[in-house]
Amino acid sequence: MRQKRTSLGLIVPLTLIAVFSLVACENLSLSKLRANYYFNSANTLFRDGKFSKAIEDYEKVIKFNPALTDAYRFLGESYKSLYIPGKDTADNKDRAAKALEALKKAYEVNPDDKDVIYSLGDMYDRLRDVENAEKMYLKIVELEPGNMNNYYVVAEFYKRYAGEHAELKEKAEQMYLRRIETDPENVQGYAYMANYYDNLSPTEFKNKFDHALEYVKRRQALEPNNAEVYYTIGVNRFQKAYQLQNFLSQAEKEAVGAEAEKNLLKAIEIDPNFPDSYAYMKILYINVHAKVYPERESRYTSEADRYGEKFNEARKRQLERIKLEKELKKG
Repeated sequence: MRQKRTSLGLIVPLTLIAVFSLVACENLSLSKLRANYYFNSANTLFRDGKFSKAIEDYEKVIKFNPALTDAYRFLGESYKSLYIPGKDTADNKDRAAKALEALKKAYEVNPDDKDVIYSLGDMYDRLRDVENAEKMYLKIVELEPGNMNNYYVVAEFYKRYAGEHAELKEKAEQMYLRRIETDPENVQGYAYMANYYDNLSPTEFKNKFDHALEYVKRRQALEPNNAEVYYTIGVNRFQKAYQLQNFLSQAEKEAVGAEAEKNLLKAIEIDPNFPDSYAYMKILYINVHAKVYPERESRYTSEADRYGEKFNEARKRQLERIKLEKELKKG
């Protein structure tokens, strides 16, 4: 008789455990369902730019399912989207702090996720925390050394702060060079490097035009029949003749202006439908040739008008072609 009571006594607790386990599993499943519902809702709100409402739903996601780690990233992105760099108010500082908190949590969970790393680096960047932003951006390069775009992202980051931190100008150059060294046959590496020098001010770097030209010429060796390359050289030479006109001798102005004309005409020869080549021919004649050769001013002014007309014609053809391509895609 005692044996039966003992068996019955064991059955009741085991039954209760099973019931509680079932209830717990049902509650867990229900929580995950709620989390998924709010996650989908938050994502829709985020895509629609309704960041304040998205924040409410992302926070509910984390409440119901803390393991859904993407919610931390997009919660941080939502706060970041509402943050206004440089605005010194309590609300704005609070948004920045909450954005960092959520993105740090996402990074803690997914330390090798490129999107998370970039999001956190971008937030530090907006806060002008150069040291921590640099760490994040460099980690992206470490994770994907073969992705050429990563070098560009880091180089552009350095370039933005080069005026405040002199050492970053050299780091920007080094990153562009690393991009070229990683894939020396890729013409974009030379284009980015040339563009970097072209966008420096003459007061920062008086030899910037010649340094930029060096990398365009390397690109030219890879693409000897590319109209864009000749156009880029022509623009580079025009800018040197125009921006440094007070520093160049008469002979230098003549030589640089002639090189600009030669390359722009070559670009037109290769691609007569590219309007910008005609536009630069016009401003070259007005702003360089007419001043270098004042006795021929009327001739160059007339030629400038002719190239202005050619620009309008080429631009019209270009717009018609774009319109036709859009119509064909719709059809």
